[in-house]
Amino acid sequence: MIRENPALLRYLSELHLANGPVTASDFPPKTEIIGQEKNVKAAFVITSGIAKCYLHENNGRIFVQEFFGPGELFGEVELIRQSLSFSCIEAITHLSAFRIGQDDFHALLHADSRFNTLILQSLANKVRYKALRHAHNQSHPAADNLVRLQQTFPDLFHTIPKQDLADYLGITLRSLNRILRGTDQ
Repeated sequence: MIRENPALLRYLSELHLANGPVTASDFPPKTEIIGQEKNVKAAFVITSGIAKCYLHENNGRIFVQEFFGPGELFGEVELIRQSLSFSCIEAITHLSAFRIGQDDFHALLHADSRFNTLILQSLANKVRYKALRHAHNQSHPAADNLVRLQQTFPDLFHTIPKQDLADYLGITLRSLNRILRGTDQ
């Protein structure tokens, strides 16, 4: 549920220490780092903290696509496609991240095969994760999905706000609370 990418984080840490085109940034909780349908000028890799990736839907609801932890990359799709962002990224906890400007990102993609491979692996992992998650969520009731999340992440409710969990599961906060009462959480 909270995706991490230690290999990418290690590599960007090396680039940062070698004074490469990587800068460090910090964001307090609830900071919108990338806005939906906005220009994206950089890609980010989380060094510490948790962020959520979500969409504002036409009906006013929010759909949380995923949660990002250390090593996770965001903003890369928009830089590669040279398009507006299709989702929002917001810090849930205090967040530190490496920032790579769009020109440096493209230069690294073209000149650095290790960076290129790590980006391709990151994109492939995102596609795989989303396919598995959506298939599981559609074939299992929300209560089963919540139990699975609690087993995988014991500190779930100490880390992720309930509303974000409800949005992640595609249910209302009221439904989440009913499920929790039924599972004696």
